[in-house]
Amino acid sequence: MANIAEEVGQLLQERRLTLGVVESATGGLIAHLITNIAGSSAYFRGAVVAYHNEVKTGVVGVSKATLDRYGAVSSRVAEEMARGGKKLLGVGICLSDTGIAGPGGATPQKPVGLFYLGLAYGDKAYSRKQTFAGDRRENKASVADAALEWLRECLKTI
Repeated sequence: MANIAEEVGQLLQERRLTLGVVESATGGLIAHLITNIAGSSAYFRGAVVAYHNEVKTGVVGVSKATLDRYGAVSSRVAEEMARGGKKLLGVGICLSDTGIAGPGGATPQKPVGLFYLGLAYGDKAYSRKQTFAGDRRENKASVADAALEWLRECLKTI
């Protein structure tokens, strides 16, 4: 059986969709997994690693008001990252992630291992909350896998 990135690529091609990614906590890992697949240039247009809030607002188009009100690790920011990435990269579908990989950066309301994924398709954006209990590398790998799983799930309904 094909791995998840291969399956996502097949589904994107079958649906004639292009993909972009805006990553924060994963630091480019999702794009890395996608581009490990030979032929991914047929559907993958690119990625932005928006690690700092200034990149989220200045490049991707996340509202400063949203960041101030909800914080960088929130469903709203994940949705705005996906929506902004879709527009910036000129793609049919865009994934995003934001979260706290650890070991630092946590608050009582936002623990290490908390992530939000975003997905923009058509004129809508969606988000999904994920939590993981690994170390920094494990959390990044887990959320990248979860993002690709969610994308596969969504592509199967399009």
